[in-house]
Amino acid sequence: MAPLCPKFEKAMQLFSKRWVGLVLSELLKGERRFSEMEADLPISGRLLSDRLKLLEKEGIVNRKVYSEFPVRIEYSLTEKGKALEPVIREIEDWAEKWVTLECEK
Repeated sequence: MAPLCPKFEKAMQLFSKRWVGLVLSELLKGERRFSEMEADLPISGRLLSDRLKLLEKEGIVNRKVYSEFPVRIEYSLTEKGKALEPVIREIEDWAEKWVTLECEK
């Protein structure tokens, strides 16, 4: 058996972090304010902030700060992030077809 590609392994580690998939799915809707995502996702603001920083560091998410009062911060996907759309959509389709939840049994 061939060893795993280090790039594949790094990608899987990134995407397997809790809530990363939901954050990416949310950003596929377009540019979003932090407060909008915080309201729409079932995670704490602190964890959302952590995941956005991680994705920004990886070059997947852009963070744009508007010098208004109060300060407005918006997040969007970079080209690298947008390239994930077909992958995320395929996972969504696969999950819809094959994943069952405890309440569905």
